[in-house]
Amino acid sequence: MIKVGLDIGNSKISCIVCDIKINERPRVLSFVNRPTSNIKKNTFTNFQLIKKEVKEVMDMAAKESQTDIKSINLNVPMSDSNSYYYSSQINIENELINNLHLKKSINLSEFFNQSEDLQTIMNFIVDYEIDDKLIAGSPLGNFAKKLRLNLYRLSVDKNIINSYKNLFSELDIHVKHFVPTPLSSALATLNKDDQDLGSISIDLGESSTSFAVFENMKLIFCDSINIGSSNITNDIARGISTTKDSAERLKTLYGSVISTPSDEYELIEVPIESSEESEFKQINRSTINSIIKPRVEETLELVWQKLKPYGIHKKRIKNLILTGGGSQLEGISEYAKIIFDSNVRLGKPFGILNLSKEYSGPQFSQTIGSVFFNKSQYELSFLKKSQNSKKNTVFCRFSSWLDQYI
Repeated sequence: MIKVGLDIGNSKISCIVCDIKINERPRVLSFVNRPTSNIKKNTFTNFQLIKKEVKEVMDMAAKESQTDIKSINLNVPMSDSNSYYYSSQINIENELINNLHLKKSINLSEFFNQSEDLQTIMNFIVDYEIDDKLIAGSPLGNFAKKLRLNLYRLSVDKNIINSYKNLFSELDIHVKHFVPTPLSSALATLNKDDQDLGSISIDLGESSTSFAVFENMKLIFCDSINIGSSNITNDIARGISTTKDSAERLKTLYGSVISTPSDEYELIEVPIESSEESEFKQINRSTINSIIKPRVEETLELVWQKLKPYGIHKKRIKNLILTGGGSQLEGISEYAKIIFDSNVRLGKPFGILNLSKEYSGPQFSQTIGSVFFNKSQYELSFLKKSQNSKKNTVFCRFSSWLDQYI
């Protein structure tokens, strides 16, 4: 099966075409990446130029893979996203739990509620409770007095989705699945143990930091904050009065979250903004690190604070995976270990063949993970079968009434 993933970020547009077969490692047929400056805070600043750039990237990916691209998995940013947990409980009086009980519980829940301003991206069961005993797997086959379904809905601003739909409608490309960007990053970097035992995946991107939480092989949370590695670059540029290009170079070559005594004595020449061309000044490495550390601390603390309202910080999740371009900053894993009190590792995309070294870095995790998205893992299979079997509207209404009152 050929799968195509597309990521439209604030600094780059990336497209991957993969051949995915059962019991075989996915094979990359093409990977295309190009920078863009026509998106700011996930908003198109020039629609026509973005459309042109996306078309060029997809045309090149189609040519290199010798594939006619008609549908894609598209990453969706989690800015202005909304996470909502809800539940539904029914009494079943010591009966054997079956699909009818599950459908009845769904019909009595908020599952079908719609918002005028938000577009639901994901809506699924996180876990079940049988007579107040929590289980992660299917409750079918158990006898119980009561059954409780705990569900998670992830939504984003409808305007974001409508903007993407408009773009790809003009390009005559079908968006098969809208995939949360932090989920894509997680799918590219978390192994099965990570997903089962519990892990937090943090993607430190150019202008935002997004994160996904897994437990018992299920996604249980997604969100983002509008702070990324470009904020660090801007802080350095302002702090030492240099250009953005010079600040980016200083961050990459000399930047670190952890300082050492020798940093005071390591001198670096830096071009400064002045009326004179080729004017430089000398600073020590500790000056750069003293600018970087507060911004990294702020970023990781904000991620931690985002988890608190949902009680996720109380879970015994002790695995933290850092990915994205910002994860390459020296010392960030040691600092994250302190804030999250977790084991920390740097996550690079894995489980894929024919991926060139140029695109195997953590900054492309979100693009690569988009082709690993499997919608069936986030669907209610018993509900889908029921919907497919309904022949007409009258029968649909009658069946819904039956589920609620029998």
